[in-house]
Amino acid sequence: MNWLAFALCGPLLWAISTHLDKYLVERYFRNADVVVLTLFTALMGLILMPIIAWFDPAVFQRDWTSIALMAVSGILYMGAIIFYLNALQGHEASVVAPFFQSSPLFGYTLAYFILGETLSGTQMLGGLLIIGGVLFVSVGSGKRREGFRWQLAALMLCCGFVMSLSTLIFKAFAVKDEFWATTFWMFAGEALFGLAFLCISHYRRQFFQLFRSNPLAMVAINGSNELINLGGGLSNRYALLFAPLSVVQAIGSTTTLFVFAIGVALTMVLPGWSKEDLSPRELIVKGMAALLVAAGVTLVSR
Repeated sequence: MNWLAFALCGPLLWAISTHLDKYLVERYFRNADVVVLTLFTALMGLILMPIIAWFDPAVFQRDWTSIALMAVSGILYMGAIIFYLNALQGHEASVVAPFFQSSPLFGYTLAYFILGETLSGTQMLGGLLIIGGVLFVSVGSGKRREGFRWQLAALMLCCGFVMSLSTLIFKAFAVKDEFWATTFWMFAGEALFGLAFLCISHYRRQFFQLFRSNPLAMVAINGSNELINLGGGLSNRYALLFAPLSVVQAIGSTTTLFVFAIGVALTMVLPGWSKEDLSPRELIVKGMAALLVAAGVTLVSR
């Protein structure tokens, strides 16, 4: 399986996770701080750390500076998730997802100046086609007639920049210091982030109240969501070992199309879960966007 398969697997799993995130936020976290939801992500990393260490004891053979920077990558990732969940609290998943298109732009700029990565003309054209196809969906949707959402844009621009910075640090060490060692210490940073917030009584009280109110649902739904999100993250990060950061992030933009596709399927099967516009005009727009994205993915993979 080549890097492109891993790069595409990430956005597919993230799209599934986006819909689960929206369900969790609306069903269980409507009156809770979004920080509480990130604690589940942080604790998932804490659970997986001993497993990675058991398979690869060499993860501890790193200097403290490298360990600190790899952990910062995890802390930044959690910060990006907070921006994302704040945006998701007041908007539909299909409205939030297109704003992720800022990530490839930040990723290209950071990778160019820090990692010295450059793209061929074909790859740049492919990246633009992917981003253009996704934005075509966004502009074409009837929901965009409500006007530009400045608060949402600000939240997602912050999310895109912080996420790109986290990804940059991860790639810098994963290529040099091995994938699983970098993943281990990134999880350590996420766990440190979560434990720090659990020390604050306000968040700790909300966290345990949610567990007591719906223990089975919280463990089953949130646990499944975190595993899906984790799978997407690992696939995406593995692809970074073999392709430029901005190319992987551009392919990650296809998350939006997957979100729409899953939203359409849910609207048809479970209308109470999702309410996508199924008018012929919308379906034609999304079909044309999918063709643009497919052409872009073909070009960036060359």
